[in-house]
Amino acid sequence: MSAVMLLREVLRETEYFRIQRAGRFLITELLQPHVVLSTSFKNGGLEESLGYLLNHQSCEAAAHVERHGLIHNGGLGSYHDRTCEEAGLDPSAVAMMGTAANMNCASVVEHQCDELSVTAIVTAGVGGNAACAGDPTTWHEGASGFHQVARYAGTINTKVLINHRLTPGALAAVAMVMTEAKGAALQRLAVRSKYSLEFATGTNTDQFCIASLGESARTLTSVSTGVRTGELIGMAVREATLEALRWQNSLEPSYARSIFHALGRFGLKEETFLEDVAPYLGEAQLRLLKSNCKAVVYEPMVAAAAYAMATLLDRLRHGILPAGAVRQSLRQQGASMAAGLAAQPQRWPEFHRALPEVNLTHPESLVLAALALGWTAKWS
Repeated sequence: MSAVMLLREVLRETEYFRIQRAGRFLITELLQPHVVLSTSFKNGGLEESLGYLLNHQSCEAAAHVERHGLIHNGGLGSYHDRTCEEAGLDPSAVAMMGTAANMNCASVVEHQCDELSVTAIVTAGVGGNAACAGDPTTWHEGASGFHQVARYAGTINTKVLINHRLTPGALAAVAMVMTEAKGAALQRLAVRSKYSLEFATGTNTDQFCIASLGESARTLTSVSTGVRTGELIGMAVREATLEALRWQNSLEPSYARSIFHALGRFGLKEETFLEDVAPYLGEAQLRLLKSNCKAVVYEPMVAAAAYAMATLLDRLRHGILPAGAVRQSLRQQGASMAAGLAAQPQRWPEFHRALPEVNLTHPESLVLAALALGWTAKWS
């Protein structure tokens, strides 16, 4: 018996399945026959004879290439077999997913309605690989196989377990609802793509396993978001994704209030912020800011203006608002940012006049000027 078999921690158990964690492995054992739809390289697609859904941490999030080398040299099929054997499982009975996310950061969420139960099990990381559908890709599959353009770390792996049998069409629709729910979680946290200025809809390495009971008293024919089954799937996946991101990336609403989270894709950089804002401040104000930076970065009134600015810049990119209107509105939001930071709303007209002309190519210059105005006024 493998060491992994001896060290399993039961996270949840029902008459239909058992969820266990063992080191780098998160094992869902199907205790009754299920129909499984998955992205697994081996045993993927639609299968009715699987006994396990396996999620495993195949690497660390940064500069960990040893196991990637095993995949590259032996192929994904061999890697599937080796990983299952490490977990003490028969490779022919497993649908598998891999990720850089830590299995200790996995989230398990269940929602029920009468006799219907939906369970979502999610590991998630978006720190290096958040993407929007349609973004520039990092891989291409050609005649000679896959060619890598770039490598980034981050994956959202999702398991969905449903204690009823589904029609084939309904089972496929679970993937659609699950994907929408994952995107809804990222939308709540305002996660942006690492490849474009768009909001992220996932990562470009996301995987899933969906299992519905092989036999049940009745067969469900629809899981759309307009029926209760779809609602339960949406809630479970959304909540599990949010919780997994909180554990893996410390990404939660309070963190998303950061001005860098709001405007980082538009040139406001956390790593150079103090250096960038220095020309706008006197020596004493800069020294004070260095000692109290979080008071600015997470100030609610500043964040409100920052998100308004980001929305304006998005609407400009998509052709919804003309450039002239966006310049005026950005300047107004800059004045609101300064007044909010200073806690002196009565000085809004003064701040508006003091701000520089808006450069739509470098909107961060307006933000830096507004923050400097507000910070100086706060202590004068």
